[in-house]
Amino acid sequence: MAAWRVLGKRRLPPLAARGWRLAPERGAECGEAAPGRASRFCPPRKSGHDWIGPPDKLSNLRPVHFHVPEHESPAEQKLRELRQETQDWNQRFWARQNLAFRKEKEEFIHSRLKEKGLGLRTESGQKATLNAEEMADFYKEFLSKNFQKHMCYNRDWYRRNLAITYLMGRVALERAWDRLRPKPKTRS
Repeated sequence: MAAWRVLGKRRLPPLAARGWRLAPERGAECGEAAPGRASRFCPPRKSGHDWIGPPDKLSNLRPVHFHVPEHESPAEQKLRELRQETQDWNQRFWARQNLAFRKEKEEFIHSRLKEKGLGLRTESGQKATLNAEEMADFYKEFLSKNFQKHMCYNRDWYRRNLAITYLMGRVALERAWDRLRPKPKTRS
C-alpha cells in the first residue's frame, strides 16, 4: 500500500496505474526545448494543464512544465515566460547552493576526522561521521558565510513573486473583462 498516494480520505493508485506516465513521444522535443534542464520529465502532448515533475537531483525542486494555451494573450505569455524564467533561476540557484553545501560539508568532515587522527572509514568499514555538535559548527559557519548570498536571493525572490502576482492580477482582470464585454452580434 506504500505506493498509493492519499488525497483527502480517498486512496489513489500510483500515477502509472492511473495511466499517467512520462511521454516518450515528446522526449526529444522537450530535450531540444530546454537543454539546461536537469529533469527529462515531459507531459503528454495534448495536456491542457501545467505539470509538476519529479524532484531535480541537484536542486531538490520539482520542475514545472507550463501549459501554453492556443490563444494566449500577450499578458498571459508574459506571465508564463516570467514564471518559467523564475523557475529556471530558482533551479540554478539551489543546484549551485546544494553542490557547494555538499562539497564544503565533505571537506569539513574530512578535516575534522583528520584532526582526530581518524580515517574516512571505521574499523567495521562504515563511513566515519561526526556528532551533532561538531556538525552544528559547520552549519553555523556555512550559513554565516553565505548570509549575503541568501539575502540577495530572498530580495530577488520577493521581487519576482511580486511581478508574477501583479501579472496574474492583470491576466485575471483581462479574462473577466473579456467575459463581461458584449459580443458583437452576427447577422445571418
